[in-house]
Amino acid sequence: MSGKQFIVRVGERDLIFKTGHLAEQAGGAVTLREGDTMLLATATMSKKPRQGIDFFPLSVDLEERLYAAGRIPGGWFRREGRPPTSAILVARLTDRPLRPLFPKDMRNEVQVIITPLSHDQQHQHDVLAVNAASAALHISDIPWDGPIGAVRIGLVDGNFVINPTYEQMKSSDLDLRMASTADAIIMVECAALEVDEETVIEALKLGYETAQPFIELQNQMRAQIGKEKNTYESKKVDALLRESVSKRVEEQIAGIISQYYDRDERNIELEDLREQVSLEYTDNEETELTETLSQVDTVFDDVVKEKVRHRILHEGIRPDGRDYTTIRPLSAEVDLIPRVHGSGLFQRGQTQVLSLVTLGTPRDAQEFDGLEPEPDKRYMHHYNFPPYSTGETWFLRGPKRREIGHGMLAENALRAVIPDKESFPYTMRVVSEVLSSNGSTSMASVCGSTLALMDAGVPISAPVAGIAMGLVTDSENYAVLTDIQGMEDHLGDMDFKVAGTVEGITALQMDIKIKGIPYDVLTRALHQARDARLQILDVIKATIAEPRPDLKPYAPRMTVMNIDPDKIRNVIGKGGETIRAIQQDTGARIDIEEDGTIFIASADGEGAARAQAQIEALTETPEAGRIYTGKVTRIEDYGVFVEILPGIDGMVHVSQLETYRIDHPRDVVSIGDEIMVMVTDVGSDGKIRLSRQAVLAGWTLEEAQSRDSGSRGSRRGGSGGSRRGGSSNRR
Repeated sequence: MSGKQFIVRVGERDLIFKTGHLAEQAGGAVTLREGDTMLLATATMSKKPRQGIDFFPLSVDLEERLYAAGRIPGGWFRREGRPPTSAILVARLTDRPLRPLFPKDMRNEVQVIITPLSHDQQHQHDVLAVNAASAALHISDIPWDGPIGAVRIGLVDGNFVINPTYEQMKSSDLDLRMASTADAIIMVECAALEVDEETVIEALKLGYETAQPFIELQNQMRAQIGKEKNTYESKKVDALLRESVSKRVEEQIAGIISQYYDRDERNIELEDLREQVSLEYTDNEETELTETLSQVDTVFDDVVKEKVRHRILHEGIRPDGRDYTTIRPLSAEVDLIPRVHGSGLFQRGQTQVLSLVTLGTPRDAQEFDGLEPEPDKRYMHHYNFPPYSTGETWFLRGPKRREIGHGMLAENALRAVIPDKESFPYTMRVVSEVLSSNGSTSMASVCGSTLALMDAGVPISAPVAGIAMGLVTDSENYAVLTDIQGMEDHLGDMDFKVAGTVEGITALQMDIKIKGIPYDVLTRALHQARDARLQILDVIKATIAEPRPDLKPYAPRMTVMNIDPDKIRNVIGKGGETIRAIQQDTGARIDIEEDGTIFIASADGEGAARAQAQIEALTETPEAGRIYTGKVTRIEDYGVFVEILPGIDGMVHVSQLETYRIDHPRDVVSIGDEIMVMVTDVGSDGKIRLSRQAVLAGWTLEEAQSRDSGSRGSRRGGSGGSRRGGSSNRR
């Protein structure tokens, strides 16, 4: 089964689509390959519609398989379990541009599954997943108004790079992933290092142009091998019922929207009207109660949407009475939670987020066991959205995909200002708790986390703020809305989140419910977002102008020292015995890296100092002229061997044991005695010569060296101290 192959060149590389050779029973199946990274994408639709729902049931999953990278999963079962965060994020990235292009009145379940079959650790698979899913849907029998094309744009040394590799991304100031239809941009996800708005617009234009070959190739695939699209049972509202309900409620809904600016009051009035109308239209026993109620609710919601949008577009008034650019009232606080390492509270209107910082040692960094070559990360941002934040109740089952995605968006926004490991060697975790929600909680979490990081004393390079922009448009008019609230997000056409510093953008995310956004609208949204961002930054700076100079009392103090990598074993000891003893004795936490960097963390400065002193003693290199207190470990006729540092000894010639002449070393010392000695010479071969006489007489190094008349032969027939075990200085 050879299948059929299609090749498209994007940037500097060929991408190969292939179909007809794998997963033949799926509605549509393709493989997509770039380099040796290859994905299988399948799309399948259920035969019958799902009953009792009022939404389109789409699921998109990326199933990571570690065989793709030649690895066996860890853990007891040695198989993949719950999708890791990286897989969930790629699934969300794929879902977002696909979803708006499905028929809204379809209730058949559609499932898209993407499986990486091979991963070369060079070519990134997330953008490939979007393209592979689009191709699988486009050639399938599933109704869908695609195709789309997706690309990544990097910015290396001031030049745009199309679909950069992992290695290129290490030096890129921009990580912009986007998807487009043939007509317009439909989805954007971006992290950046304070890139200005004009550069982002240019990157978006390049991304749109670069995506077009993907779209053209998929249309060729559809023309040659595409299946006939299935029909489906439409869940549209009965036309007569729609007309009747609309006439019944539109005047009252318009009055409620124009009269009540407070969300809670408006919702109470709308729900009272909804209940009244529902009773009127379900009074006939011959009607199917559930179906009629569902249709009445749908028409009611459509009328609310129509009236809200009309008032925004034609009267310039938003649901809470604001104009297009006004931000809701802002407030900020820091240092409001005891014992934590940093805390910040940010509120915008009814949206309130509390962010808390925890500082840890390098061993607290998150380790990855996924397909991507990134081994770990030292800055983590987690976002929680509890039910009470919207006055609701539901079962708590761990973070949902939305929470994981919002956490990563905030992490991207702040990563640009996080200090590097050399200047601030801590692992950092920020947790944003949404306490109250009425739109744009992800951007509020960015603001709250900036406050918390500065409160914790983390030396971020600049404060970061975020704002959510919205869009309402019809065939002739459009309105770009600053700081959208929940109703505007639900009833509008775009959710455009922008975060950044005074200097530029650090993160951007766009989702739309229509088929594309023109460049002039995107440009206006970006510049309007900048104006809002600067207002929020003024509030943040008025609360805390810069990071605190010191850490909080309960935060660990970190001491960094460097030792010879060959001496790491001295610190660790047999089976970790030495390092455990140091930690138990001092209360410090010690992390050692392969290059010899040692991190000592302790809330007690005295404990860290003691730990450092013990490590220095274990790893010190003997120097001529230094005086040590050592233990006699061996006695020979010509002298004694003294351990001056752990695992390191030198020899004291018999002539250097006392200030007077002795016949034999045993006349003066015994094995196990502790004596003070001076290092008089460290040979190029590592042999160490010591003098007890120099200490007793109070000589300088020069005097000791000039008076040392002992033999300098080798051991066992000569003298000249040695590291224990010949040339080795270890036990």
